[in-house]
Amino acid sequence: MKTTTKLSILHGATNQFLYSSLSKALSSASNSKQLLLIHSKIITLGLENSSFFSGKLISKYAQFKDPNSSFSVFHQVSPSANVYQWNSIIRALTHNGLFSKALAFYSQMRKLDVLPDKCTFPSVINSCAALVDIEIGQVVHQNVLKMDLSSDLYVGNALVDMYARFGCLDEALKMFDGMPERDVVSWNSLISGYSANGYWAEALGIYRMARIEGIVPDSFTVSSVLPACGGLVNVKEGELVHCLVEKIGLHNDVVVSNGLLSMYFKFNRLVDARKIFDEMVVRDTVTWNTLICGYSQMELYKESTVLFMRMVNKFKPDLLTITSVLRACGHLHDLEFGKFIHEYMKKSGFQSDVTADNILIDMYAKCGDLPASREVFDRMVCRDSVSWNSMINCYIKYVNYDEALKLAKSMKVDLNVDSITCVMLLSISTQLAEKDLGKEIHCDVVKLGFDSDLIVNNSMVDMYAKCGLLSESLKIFENMKTRDRVTWNTIIAACVQSGDFTSGLRMINQMRTEGVIPDVATVLGILPMCSFISSKRQGKEIHGCIFRFGFETDVPTGNALIEMYSKCGSLKNSTQVFDHMKVRDVVTWTAMISAYGMYGEGSKALRAFEDMKATGVIPDHVAFVAIIYACSHSGLVEEGLACFDQMQKDYNLEPSIEHYACVVDLLSRSGLISKAEKFINSMPLKPDASLWGSLLSACRSSGNIEVAERVAEHILELKSNDTGYYVLASNVYASLGKWEQVRTIRKSIKARGLKKDPGCSWIEIKRRLYVFGTGDKFFEQFEEVNKLLGIISGLMAKEGYVADLRYVLHDVEEDEKRDLLCAHSERLAIAFGLLNTEPGAPLQIMKNLRVCGDCHTVTKYISMIMQREILVRDANRFHLFKDGTCSCGDHW
Repeated sequence: MKTTTKLSILHGATNQFLYSSLSKALSSASNSKQLLLIHSKIITLGLENSSFFSGKLISKYAQFKDPNSSFSVFHQVSPSANVYQWNSIIRALTHNGLFSKALAFYSQMRKLDVLPDKCTFPSVINSCAALVDIEIGQVVHQNVLKMDLSSDLYVGNALVDMYARFGCLDEALKMFDGMPERDVVSWNSLISGYSANGYWAEALGIYRMARIEGIVPDSFTVSSVLPACGGLVNVKEGELVHCLVEKIGLHNDVVVSNGLLSMYFKFNRLVDARKIFDEMVVRDTVTWNTLICGYSQMELYKESTVLFMRMVNKFKPDLLTITSVLRACGHLHDLEFGKFIHEYMKKSGFQSDVTADNILIDMYAKCGDLPASREVFDRMVCRDSVSWNSMINCYIKYVNYDEALKLAKSMKVDLNVDSITCVMLLSISTQLAEKDLGKEIHCDVVKLGFDSDLIVNNSMVDMYAKCGLLSESLKIFENMKTRDRVTWNTIIAACVQSGDFTSGLRMINQMRTEGVIPDVATVLGILPMCSFISSKRQGKEIHGCIFRFGFETDVPTGNALIEMYSKCGSLKNSTQVFDHMKVRDVVTWTAMISAYGMYGEGSKALRAFEDMKATGVIPDHVAFVAIIYACSHSGLVEEGLACFDQMQKDYNLEPSIEHYACVVDLLSRSGLISKAEKFINSMPLKPDASLWGSLLSACRSSGNIEVAERVAEHILELKSNDTGYYVLASNVYASLGKWEQVRTIRKSIKARGLKKDPGCSWIEIKRRLYVFGTGDKFFEQFEEVNKLLGIISGLMAKEGYVADLRYVLHDVEEDEKRDLLCAHSERLAIAFGLLNTEPGAPLQIMKNLRVCGDCHTVTKYISMIMQREILVRDANRFHLFKDGTCSCGDHW
């Protein structure tokens, strides 16, 4: 008996030692080979069915990423009623990412009536979270509640994490609040959930609560809080978290350092980000990705490509890094490096996904290699709407509209076009001013249900306006349920471009009524309208808005104000705006030079031109047009020719047809008719109607009949679509009394479907605009105006005025010719102004065409007789009539 007892004790001790030794060996196994040897030993000893060793083996194989061996061990002991073995296999599968199989084992376990315990649920809940399977997750949660395990810390943490990953943050918070015990993992799960779902302010709020509760953050806490600081651009909070990282010694954790790196890039603090990177002891692929992407996002594209070359020497980049560098190549237009990256992708075995291919298409297009873009597109197995839109956009960018439209048709076969496609196709119609194409796209927009899309509607408003269908633009605008500032800017610009200033002013008032705050684009849309109708009052109101909204330092706005005031008859205001501008570009100087030119201040224009060059601003083509024009309207022939010579000699600028036209005008306006004709004939460019038109206008004014007839023939031969040149030729023949030629030209105009712009003048009195057409008899106070003009005619005759009947372009009797001259629109506007303003008050008249010679003479007489200053803006320039003289010096 004693012997048996001793043997039993000895056997027990031996088993205990054996179990202990095998358990230690299992725990210390560092690779699969060692584990297999231990597994063999367990089988040899007949312990393979031991719940303890089978569970340990399942877990250990899982640790070495060998779930098949874990399966094998489990199947040897199944069917098992031991919960430990089930827990081991479920945990093993979860750790190896086999979440669906883990849930299948949980389901099988329940069918076999094996009761789960608190160690089962964390793995099962994690699998539900990973699969984002809300339905099963809720079922598992019910199982937890039934078994009264929700108070367990680890189960509770898993449930908080699961609901957070589902985006069910209310449920996560409810679960968290109901936990009787919490640890740092509990807080981390909640903070991470809010941060990952973009609720950064809430994530920071929970983090602060954790700190108040005395929780010491770990690397997981910090890695969830840092994105929240970055997302909110909360620099102060971010710096505090960084200080805490240093204090508790987390700065060597690569995940934390990567988080700090990303945060500082979001703060646009490159120096701090670079310092974090340089001080990192350990760097991984994420580190380099963050750095390269950060540089690229900060538009430091060259630096990001240099960093990429450093990275590939130590790490293999992932597709995120590759695509970031490809984007940088596109921005740099570096085709060579872009091709190198593309080849690197191929050689390194990267499988391009749709996003990477889309970026390749864009990169090649930006680098000017359209065939390479198409090659990438054609070899794509799977294309999304971005792929199609990128390729269509490439063709639009390179003005290959036909190919873009073909591709759009092919896209419709492959998948539905989206709103972006519609916007791009509308841009083609806008560029081509092709209304039929625009209407076709509009039909597609309605069919596809994009007619309520704000951006699409804005594009259609613009498209119809550019196609000359303002009524359609207004119709779409009125039907829009939602409008943004772009909508208002677009419709205002549409009205201005179409010349419908009444609708334009109505839109401005409506915009103001609806409380829409204008931006710089609004101002730049409105000011040209004020310029055209010469509404200085409206212009000044806009100028007040510019100050109120703080746009006065914007250079394009200042430039537009200079132009507006100069065209509204206030050179003084233009000069004041110019003088107050701290920054001036070539457009600023050009606008001021042009303003001086319009008022016949040629010497001031030349001084401004020299000042511009002295400040280091290099004149461009437009600046030279402005200065030669200014010289032309002041009779500064030699100075104007010197400026023309400077273009090529000093600035290597090739003169365009506009510059040659200005020189012809310069010579013609100063009476150098034969020199102007010789200049045209010696030009390297083929002269167009504008050049011959300038010469013909001067011939008519000077009475040079021989050259006038020759030039008129040139104009008629060119068959221009500009009615003005035909009218000019017709006027010359009319002044020569050649009525047969006049009739022939008028028939030609009618046959070609061209229309002559009717002459009109307007004047603004007491915030109201009055418009008068030539021969107009249907306006208020017509009788009074007609009577006043009769009185003025008598007074002028006493002063020596004789009507110049050459400016009557109809084959009628002399008395009727005088009546026709008296009915010119500017005379009606002047007489109306005299009747409706205080004696001695200056008048400002606007005219859409050039003032005729007789009206120019008459206005001189009126200024002297009525003792009024009369400022007249015609199609060419401003004329200031005072005491019987004009500021133009008869250069107009």
